[in-house]
Amino acid sequence: MKQRFLTMIKRCSAGLLTGGLILALSVNQVYAQTDTGAAPAADTTTAAPAEEEEAVELISPSIELLCIQKGDSSVDLKATVKAKVDGKMRKLYGLKAVFYQLTDSAETELGTLRTDLNGIAVFNVKADRVKALADGSLSYKVVVAGPKNMEEGSGEVIVKRALLIMTPVKEGELYSVQFRLLDLSTGEEKPVPEATLGLFVKRSFNPLKIGEGTTDENGDASVEVPAGLPGDPLGNITLLGRLDEHETYGFLETASVQKWGVPVSNRIEDQPRALWSSNPPLWMLITFIILMTAVWGHYAVIVYELFRLRKEQPHATQP
Repeated sequence: MKQRFLTMIKRCSAGLLTGGLILALSVNQVYAQTDTGAAPAADTTTAAPAEEEEAVELISPSIELLCIQKGDSSVDLKATVKAKVDGKMRKLYGLKAVFYQLTDSAETELGTLRTDLNGIAVFNVKADRVKALADGSLSYKVVVAGPKNMEEGSGEVIVKRALLIMTPVKEGELYSVQFRLLDLSTGEEKPVPEATLGLFVKRSFNPLKIGEGTTDENGDASVEVPAGLPGDPLGNITLLGRLDEHETYGFLETASVQKWGVPVSNRIEDQPRALWSSNPPLWMLITFIILMTAVWGHYAVIVYELFRLRKEQPHATQP
């Protein structure tokens, strides 16, 4: 008992001696820093997040603005907004796009739209609101504002005033359209030669191109319309005439509805029994039922035999 007590005292003395040495070294280090004017090292753990926030790179949007001059003298402004995120170009949805009309004396706000799922916003400027510059050009701008992690972006477009006229022509069983392309930038109707015009028919998703023609010195072109095009239940088809990506006039478009198509019913009717329809042939249906009955019948027999063998197995007797 006495020996254990002495051992405990020795251990306590050693611990006190070690603690005293550590405390003395710490005090000497503090005094040494005070004497030399050195300040304790600052804790930089709280400054790291601020540096990371400052290092975050803002998203820079890419904005394309197109001016589409319509056949009714109105203008469609089509803004497409994209940005490079994680190394890929992505369409930006739900962003606010503000459209402006630029004249020689002022910048007029036309209206505001939000981009759709494809990053597109299309704003229509009525004919009575279309104002041209002194040289007869049309100038527009769009400004797109996004969240805090995206820079504000803008896009501009300037084109000369022009008009595309489309006249449907029917001669017996032959159908065609006559185009006339006119420059209106000087205040007078001036024909535009050597311009390639496309003829399209409107479809559910994208217009289908059915022909094209080039204007002559009078600004005229003729394009034939194929027969047998499917239309609505009344046989109507919507024809679209287009001038795409012209270096001077940009985009022009005009439309006309004609009863030149084959009537196609939009009513839901029962389909015949065929391999291509959702109503399969009767022989295929019977064959499928027989095969499935045979497969699942085998499973049922196996399960039944397992239960029967379990019941016939004699119970183990206690020794």
